[in-house]
Amino acid sequence: MLQIRNLSIIYKKDLRELVSELSFVLNDGDKAALIGEEGNGKSTLLKLIYDESLVENYVEHSGEVIRNHSVLGYLGQELEPEEREKSVYEFLCGEPEFQESGPKELAAYASGLHVPVPLLYSEQRMDTLSGGEKIKICMLRILCRKPDVLLLDEPSNDIDLRTLLWLEEFILGWEGPLLYISHDETLLERTANKIIHLEQIQRKKKARHTVKALDYRTYANQRAGGLQKQEQLAKGERSEYRKQQEKFMRIQQKVEHQQEVISRQDPHGAQLLKKKMHAVKSMERRFEKEFQQMTEFPDVEEAIFMKFGETKELSPGKTVLDLFLPELRQGERVLARNICLKVRGKEKICLTGDNGAGKTTLLKSIAAGLLERTDIKAAYIPQNYADPEGFGAALQVTPVEFLAGKGDKEECTKIRTYLGSLKFTADEMEHSVRALSGGQRAKLLLLRICMSGANVLILDEPTRNFSPLSGPVIRKMLAGFPGAIISISHDRKYMEEVCEKVYRLTEEGLVPTE
Repeated sequence: MLQIRNLSIIYKKDLRELVSELSFVLNDGDKAALIGEEGNGKSTLLKLIYDESLVENYVEHSGEVIRNHSVLGYLGQELEPEEREKSVYEFLCGEPEFQESGPKELAAYASGLHVPVPLLYSEQRMDTLSGGEKIKICMLRILCRKPDVLLLDEPSNDIDLRTLLWLEEFILGWEGPLLYISHDETLLERTANKIIHLEQIQRKKKARHTVKALDYRTYANQRAGGLQKQEQLAKGERSEYRKQQEKFMRIQQKVEHQQEVISRQDPHGAQLLKKKMHAVKSMERRFEKEFQQMTEFPDVEEAIFMKFGETKELSPGKTVLDLFLPELRQGERVLARNICLKVRGKEKICLTGDNGAGKTTLLKSIAAGLLERTDIKAAYIPQNYADPEGFGAALQVTPVEFLAGKGDKEECTKIRTYLGSLKFTADEMEHSVRALSGGQRAKLLLLRICMSGANVLILDEPTRNFSPLSGPVIRKMLAGFPGAIISISHDRKYMEEVCEKVYRLTEEGLVPTE
């Protein structure tokens, strides 16, 4: 059992409260999904539950984390810098239980994760693995500890569809408490039986949370229905209140007029009007009390707002890409042969395939060619945000500085408006990019291409860092993009709602999927 009691977390830099008086209990069989917008403290909460020292340099907290002597297994979003430079074998040996595990046990873990056993003993550096391969190796190291409780921060990021299905089965089959963060709505719908929703309301000045023992879709539908009902009730009450006020004002004005014109020779009539005015004042006080007791309009953390700027629409017959690649190589290794891909007009293309198949390598090659073209305007978001096409050396600048071109006052004001629509606070606009969450960095890169006027987008896992609440907004925006999109994704909703064609990368080339 894992118990959280009256936990509050405050961000030291701007004293913003991330979590306020949060309490919940996780028992065996609970699969709790931690959801909320980017930058709301989900990863911080997960780290604090696992090991308070991981967050003590940037947050303060109060309350209790009761672990009940459980062995906790924690999967972080990113490897520490020193771990990236280790070989796979060195990284795994950092967990003593790995060295104590027998060959059969390790082979069973590797088989379940679709990891070749030789990779466990490989001298290949961790930072050269594909994103999915890294996740699998980290999961294997965690499982060697034989944990009682699992804490997983974005386990679905960068893994292929086959491993994603394995992850679903793994979560469903896990017998102990499990708390996880995921932006994959399909995974949430299929696995979560408890929802912990962190919100920042009143322009991120107040933290609020909701804990419900429901599956994700039921929670989302009930929440949406409840908010809609509350809004309709609030509107109805105010409409009725306005009608009552209009009626009251007519009565009051009539009585006041009668008091002004009544003859002094009619003291009895004046006395009656005085009593009537007294009743009118009582009615006014009653109305005021009713107004104070009215149903409040829902105070929720609204979804982000984002749209593309001026983009030159591509004609349907425009050839965006006509690719034939005899071999796709990574060093001396041949990943695939005879790759053909044609993209015309406003086509939305998705590439999928097993981890390590070479999808990112292929997309980088495509991006290199398209970014040099002058007949189109291409923009690229890499999988690794630290790449030069991502943030590169710009991690120390502020979001405004990162997006600014000329840097004049008018441009900076416009950028701040855009960032505000993406739920950045004024303080967060002054933070360095390095201090932002993965989701907030994803917003910045997407905003940059929205401002660029690009009509061809090359996107490596474009939805992986957006919350389930932001995901529908991003998908709708990309589906309506007036240009071409060439992307890599394992997000099933993205493939269904945005992409017209999906190709699987195999050793024999690109194969259309149904």
